[in-house]
Amino acid sequence: MIAGLYIDGHSALHRAQAGLKVLALIALGTGVFLISDWPVLGGVLITVLALYPVSGFGPKILWAQIKPMIWLLILFFVVQLWLNDWQAGLVVILRLAGIVLFAGLVTLTTKTSDMLAALERALMPLARFGVNPEKVSLAFSMVLRFIPVIAHVGHEIRDAQRARGLDKSIIALIVPLIIRTLKMADDVADAIEARSFDPE
Repeated sequence: MIAGLYIDGHSALHRAQAGLKVLALIALGTGVFLISDWPVLGGVLITVLALYPVSGFGPKILWAQIKPMIWLLILFFVVQLWLNDWQAGLVVILRLAGIVLFAGLVTLTTKTSDMLAALERALMPLARFGVNPEKVSLAFSMVLRFIPVIAHVGHEIRDAQRARGLDKSIIALIVPLIIRTLKMADDVADAIEARSFDPE
């Protein structure tokens, strides 16, 4: 689930509590791995796909969720076809597609702040064992916030290195990305310290 994908809406899924949606995602992710019958998994996937228009999302948004994983699904299917048979390949891609698409739906209908608040509430009982829910929530929020930022920085570096004819060099792409990521982490840490953030 990528931060910043939330789309405002008034569907039942939008109104549902963030904690319930995350629990549903966990249940789905666990349940599909307990099912090995591909027609049943196909029914699960069809149900997930049907939730998109019900939640107010058209084909364009649905395609945006599917497009990034098409080649990965094809690769998994080919590997399973080679190692086992077409049914095993179908089971694998149906499981993966169902989980990813439902995770995307949860992200599209849930604000990041609501997810983090639900996580913080869920961790409250662990406070007696030394777990700090505020610190964990902050860490998750930083991770979610940095995912799209790092992706954007990676695209900028790739474009710059392509102009220099270095886009084929992994080192020329990875090293600047690591340096800029560490610099951003330092800036965030300085900003938190300057604001005297105290999770206690």
